[in-house]
Amino acid sequence: MTDAATAEPEVLIGKHGGVGRIVLNRPRAINALNHAMVARIAPALESWAGDDEVRAVLITGAGERGLCAGGDIVSIYHDAKDGGTGSREFWRDEYILNAAIANYPKP
Repeated sequence: MTDAATAEPEVLIGKHGGVGRIVLNRPRAINALNHAMVARIAPALESWAGDDEVRAVLITGAGERGLCAGGDIVSIYHDAKDGGTGSREFWRDEYILNAAIANYPKP
């Protein structure tokens, strides 16, 4: 998914010099995570866990205001207002991602 304000991907993922790199790319929202971002990050981490070329993973945030503001409260608000289930699914997947990061086999 892309950030409509910038027309750039909300998450940039790549490998270089033995480092897997994830850049949260929503600086106007202090890189707040949405479900699409979680869905992009999780498979990258999963594939790098068994990739001998990746010795470490670096997660950074675009902009100068902070790494990540947490969950995208605006999206959660709109989902709740519309009676959706997206927030529940986001939190489930986001907590699974947090656990994967906490137990990640590489620095």
